[in-house]
Amino acid sequence: MSASPATVPGMTDRTLSARALGRATLDRQFLLRRSPVTAKAAVEHLVGLQAQNVKPPYVALAARLDGFDPAELSALLNDREVVRIAAMRSTVHLLGADDCVRLRPLVQPALERELKMFTKRLAGVDLDRLTALTKAYVEEEPRTPKQIRELLLARWPDADPLVLTIAVRCRLPLVQTTPRGLWKRSGQVTLTTAGHWLDRAQEPGGAPESDPDPATAPAPDGTVLRYLAAFGPASVKDMQQWSGLTRMKEVFERLRPRLVTFRDPHGVELFDLPDAPRPDEDTPAPPRLLPEFDNVLLSHADRTRLVPLAYKERTWTGNVVYPTFLVDGVLAGLWNLDEAAASLTLQPFGKLTAAQRDALVAEAEATARTLGVTGPCDIRFGTVRT
Repeated sequence: MSASPATVPGMTDRTLSARALGRATLDRQFLLRRSPVTAKAAVEHLVGLQAQNVKPPYVALAARLDGFDPAELSALLNDREVVRIAAMRSTVHLLGADDCVRLRPLVQPALERELKMFTKRLAGVDLDRLTALTKAYVEEEPRTPKQIRELLLARWPDADPLVLTIAVRCRLPLVQTTPRGLWKRSGQVTLTTAGHWLDRAQEPGGAPESDPDPATAPAPDGTVLRYLAAFGPASVKDMQQWSGLTRMKEVFERLRPRLVTFRDPHGVELFDLPDAPRPDEDTPAPPRLLPEFDNVLLSHADRTRLVPLAYKERTWTGNVVYPTFLVDGVLAGLWNLDEAAASLTLQPFGKLTAAQRDALVAEAEATARTLGVTGPCDIRFGTVRT
């Protein structure tokens, strides 16, 4: 089945298989072939990278960029061209500096919605006062979460420390300052405001970083188009899953004249950019090693384009989430790198052909080299353990 680009806005009669959708998304994610673009351009095109831990952004780009050097991304962090901040889905992302300023106000309603879940546990806490105290404190110098909690508990001694921390994260655009996140040099989390770290008070058309206000947040139209460029074709619910936002249907309707539409195998309407790549569903997809929490596996309400239903709950145990690998364009197993022992373990979920195993081993060796393993790396098949 061919999935060549459609160019007629408004087309709604064509169904794309899960496999065709997967190939389209992989192409846009630089996972069908590695891209020669810079690390900064990749972070911007992908609208950020999951960064709940330090290493995932480096692993994500190792899978996507030709000749990627982790030192390149580390230098961007050190130069404040990219930052680590809670953004989409209220999770820490590595964002370009411009996106930090533009996207944080956009996702602020989702953060406020999260905060409302703790209203009863914040009884007696003046949130405006909490915001002002914390802002002044972290702009004196970057502070650790423990230091911020101690400041706030001195003012509200009966409050729940964890909920105070959640309130600060939701109310203020706090970035993790370096050396946190630097390659081979990472330290403990220290925080300051994005406006202070980037020396930007306000992005034109956006909200002041010191006081994000949903009423003045930038229109989401441009972000929807960028999401489709990196993750499409996609439904309204897919975009909501990626962003954590709700009520996005009217935005898609406003953009409909600029988009083409399809149906997934279940009849759900999918939107896309007219000239975006949609390769044939039989386009070869090489194996790729991904980090834990890679956005390509998290950013659709229906993940079956890349995640077989039988494997959807096999990437974590309790609070531990594992790095994963793709074979033939879909989730196929777990992996773990032991740098000290120069060994990398691959745990397939199912049987692989001899050719798939050989290609996966070659990809694992390349990934290990990119991530700093010098000399031979022992690639083994077994059970991934933490």
